[in-house]
Amino acid sequence: MKPLIIETARLRVRRIGPEDVNAMFDVYGDAEAMRWVDDGSPITRAECEDWIRVTRKNYEVRGYGMFALLDHESSEIIGFCGLVHPGGQTGVEIKYALKREFWGKGLATEAVKALLAWGADCFGINHVIATVDPENKASQRVLLKAGLQAVDPRTNDDGSITQVFEWNASPSDADR
Repeated sequence: MKPLIIETARLRVRRIGPEDVNAMFDVYGDAEAMRWVDDGSPITRAECEDWIRVTRKNYEVRGYGMFALLDHESSEIIGFCGLVHPGGQTGVEIKYALKREFWGKGLATEAVKALLAWGADCFGINHVIATVDPENKASQRVLLKAGLQAVDPRTNDDGSITQVFEWNASPSDADR
């Protein structure tokens, strides 16, 4: 098993690799789960393979990226969460997605909190944003519970609106 970067009460968090393509496709290939992401379409297995390659490069360049979330008891991959720079943006953004059967259990909040603290501790990341469809109230609750705050929405090039959340490390986050 790959080394863990974080362990919480219910989750183990580790780097992803090529062997995780099926688990990633289980999450990101689910049309219902992806209705809130980008154009609302699930991604293909080939896109999952590309994402894993990009993530592995991010580990080399930045030391962080997307990570697999494993159930503490079964070691099954239940989702993914990470600190990323989508589209080459300079600022850090937190992203997450879980298999639907794990929604509503507080696991996304647990993962987001852990990764924010880890990013602050290990990389000095003191400002992170998250972007959410304005209608995705469940994801907004995750972010609020994890300590992010809603800021002004942004208007995208296509005229759609994205709700933006932000997190700033507190002095206690940096002292851990």
